[in-house]
Amino acid sequence: MAQYAETASTYPRTDERGMSAWVGWIAFASMMMMMLGIFHVIEGIVALTKDDYFLVRSSGLVVSVNYTTWGWVHIIAGCLVVAAGVGVLNGQIWARIVGVGVAFVSTLVSIAFLSAYPIWSILMIALAVVVIMALTVHGSDIKADA
Repeated sequence: MAQYAETASTYPRTDERGMSAWVGWIAFASMMMMMLGIFHVIEGIVALTKDDYFLVRSSGLVVSVNYTTWGWVHIIAGCLVVAAGVGVLNGQIWARIVGVGVAFVSTLVSIAFLSAYPIWSILMIALAVVVIMALTVHGSDIKADA
């Protein structure tokens, strides 16, 4: 019983440098944010250049605006997500806050875009949920000075 109490007191596990095992998950979330941002930029470029690529006309979307507007929304949101991902990788707390907010907005934008390209939107929503989970549950395990 004493052995169990000893191991329970050292949870969460850290290495000799004092870093948590969750740092890898935060780095993963950061990479996912950067990838999610790049995906948004790609989707924005497609919306700007090829309107007929999507399954429905822009009038069939949840928010009825033309694909040029959606393209710029995706490009701007994508750039913000990439910047926040770089900040999270550097251990900046502002980037974690922005990252959660931008991933949430990314989810809302993907839901609004769901009827135009369902598989892509579901993938983007799933990635955003993983990012939000990693940043909120274990985001403090990575520090700017680590």
